[in-house]
Amino acid sequence: MAILRSVNVGLPKDVVWRGRTVHTGIGKSPVDGAAMVRRLNIDGDGQGDLGGHGGEQRAVFVYQLDSYRYWEKFLGRDDFTLGQFGENFTVDGLPDDEVRIGDRYRIGGALFEVTQPRVTCYRVGIRTGEPRMPALLVQHHRPGFYFRVLQEGEVRAGDDIVKVADGPEPLTVSEVDALLYLPGHARERIAQALRIPALSPGWQGSFRAMLAEPESGTGNAGLVDAAPPPAWTGFRPLRVTAVEAESSTIASVRLADPGGAPLPAALPGQFLTVRVGAGLVRSYSLSGPPGAAEYRISVKREPHGRASGYLHTHVHPGDTVQAAAPRGTFVLRPGPAPVLLVSGGVGATPVMAMLHALAAGKSPREVWWLQAARDDAERPFRAEAAALLAELPRAHSCVVLSRPGPDDRDFDAPGRLTADLLRTLRLPAGADAYLCGPAAFLTDVAAALTGLGARVHTEIFGARPGLTPGIGAAPSRPPHPPAAGAAGAARAAGAAAPAGAAAPAGAAAGPPVSFARSDLTVPWPDGAGSLLDLAEACDVPVRWSCRAGVCHTCESGLLAGDVDYTTEPVDPPAAGNVLICSARPRGPVVLDL
Repeated sequence: MAILRSVNVGLPKDVVWRGRTVHTGIGKSPVDGAAMVRRLNIDGDGQGDLGGHGGEQRAVFVYQLDSYRYWEKFLGRDDFTLGQFGENFTVDGLPDDEVRIGDRYRIGGALFEVTQPRVTCYRVGIRTGEPRMPALLVQHHRPGFYFRVLQEGEVRAGDDIVKVADGPEPLTVSEVDALLYLPGHARERIAQALRIPALSPGWQGSFRAMLAEPESGTGNAGLVDAAPPPAWTGFRPLRVTAVEAESSTIASVRLADPGGAPLPAALPGQFLTVRVGAGLVRSYSLSGPPGAAEYRISVKREPHGRASGYLHTHVHPGDTVQAAAPRGTFVLRPGPAPVLLVSGGVGATPVMAMLHALAAGKSPREVWWLQAARDDAERPFRAEAAALLAELPRAHSCVVLSRPGPDDRDFDAPGRLTADLLRTLRLPAGADAYLCGPAAFLTDVAAALTGLGARVHTEIFGARPGLTPGIGAAPSRPPHPPAAGAAGAARAAGAAAPAGAAAPAGAAAGPPVSFARSDLTVPWPDGAGSLLDLAEACDVPVRWSCRAGVCHTCESGLLAGDVDYTTEPVDPPAAGNVLICSARPRGPVVLDL
């Protein structure tokens, strides 16, 4: 019979890690005597990052003494103490390759149900002093698992663990873990996992996303949004065929193959990355009909925008620009649900491509065009949108102008797209809402539409928000070249580069690394650990969790160039993408960061 050997708890605290402060509850210590297990936690326990840990589905984490012995031998260690892996219950028995998702156990006065394997993150590496641990737990099929609490009660070390019910499908913890994180992703086994009611909603969502992708797809749709692989690698020349004004601040640039061949079709909502002028690299949404022989990008001239200014004033028909293949996961999804195309200012560009796609297919879906602009002069696509909406049998439109001019007449309301205004429109329930516009616009409108029951999809111009779990947000600083040695120091100590600091001449001789969304190109520094380390040293916003090539949170678009991996990813990224946490440039690279 399995036995509970230790009950471990610990409240979140600040831990210094690589020069940064991490707020984490990974540190657990054994409890003397009885401990009360409640629906969300054990008394005296807590989690620092509730986005990735804790909650009803992850109330109690379980790890096995047999795995302790395995890791001590594998790593040549003899210094592990109970709670070392962040577990609440250290148990004798209950191996990951025997316990099923949905199994139920009684321990002391409490009743538990197995909901999911552990989701590994960098903090288990902090606790064990082994940065590779997030990947090793997956690769060696020893993740551990979570309990949901079905009946609250007291437990104590020495309690018997009595199995009271089997999970409905013969899928063990290690098998389910491998289905998500390891190559293979057998679709019939994923479908089997989805028949387990006890499987946590997060894992169900990941598995549904994997089944929704075609078998020919690359990457892991369960961990990151999926898109078809780019139609070509790197940059290729495209010829400018026209430059057209769309509003007082926005111009469209039409691009074609220099030889006259049709260009590969883009998905409605994707963007194109172009290189113009003295190596300026920028991404702009495609606004024309998907599947057209040419591409159309629509560019707002920003007051201090070097690339947008160049495109508005120096690019003419007959010129050539360099372009990477269309990319992006902000795309129109098929299905019968109503569609809300919501934009602010130049954010109309990607949803205009979606409107083209819906009109071309004479879509029977209910379609709403919700557009916000400053005034009629700055409103793009007025006539084009009206013509496309007229082709749809169930189309509606609402245009608001925040500062309408005295002669502006063709709009529905002054002001902004507020929650109160959206409620008056009686928008359809269960709609897919596609939002693009300034950050404040996205925040406010997304919250309002979510409250009305819409499924909200957003596109952000410029750098995306970073994700650094457990680490408090630092004061925002614009991206900058790294301080001398900062990227190498980041690998060892996490030191942040001072704002605006530049490397001294001759300090870095590596290939250029371009962060396209952040308007920054820097040479690869000698001794840098990874592209993630370099991005952090430059204050480029990044997203990461495991830092070991398993979770794919750091997966980013590799617009041009090639990389080598210091540690091979547990499961490769999608074609045209890179896991920046363990990659180094082989030559010049351009990243969608």
